Amino acid sequence: MGLFTESELRNKTTSEKRLFSKGLRGPVNLNESYDPNQTFDVFLSHSYLDKDIVLGIKLTLEEYGYSVYVDWIQDANLNRGSVNKETAAIIRERMKKCRALIHTFSINSSNSKWMPWELGYFDGIKSQVAVLPVTTTEKDSFKGAEYLDLYPFIKKAKSTGGDLHLWVHEEPLKYVMFHYWMTGHTPFNH
Repeated sequence: MGLFTESELRNKTTSEKRLFSKGLRGPVNLNESYDPNQTFDVFLSHSYLDKDIVLGIKLTLEEYGYSVYVDWIQDANLNRGSVNKETAAIIRERMKKCRALIHTFSINSSNSKWMPWELGYFDGIKSQVAVLPVTTTEKDSFKGAEYLDLYPFIKKAKSTGGDLHLWVHEEPLKYVMFHYWMTGHTPFNH
């Protein structure tokens, strides 16, 4: 176990494509029942270039029972191509309605205009932020670049009972289960 890989997330997306009508543009009922006042557990910050990987993350988190906001799914009409006041205002409102932000770290994340802004804004209003590294090869640890080292990172591992769980790590021996972290617990030494 360890960090998520691009291939496993793409495989997850491919295996669940039956839920999607037009490739990765979104579910059949994309905005038919979307309520702008809806709350979510997770705001998934990501590069749109990683949409197939992001969908795999969203599906995985939903399997664990978390609701996940992804802008191109819930707000398909947002203009992601340019940073403007209108889009920023909508994203701010969506972040306020989420309990935590997961920053998807990938080879494309450094190309995103929005991700650093989303991370800083969310950290300022709620501070419940973690990095989810997506690797090209199987790894068990993550060393963030620059300011990403300020935040804990997410990986998967089996608990002592043998079940697979998501864990939030600050250091190799300082971690907490994701569902406890979502309720405000911080990683602790083991």
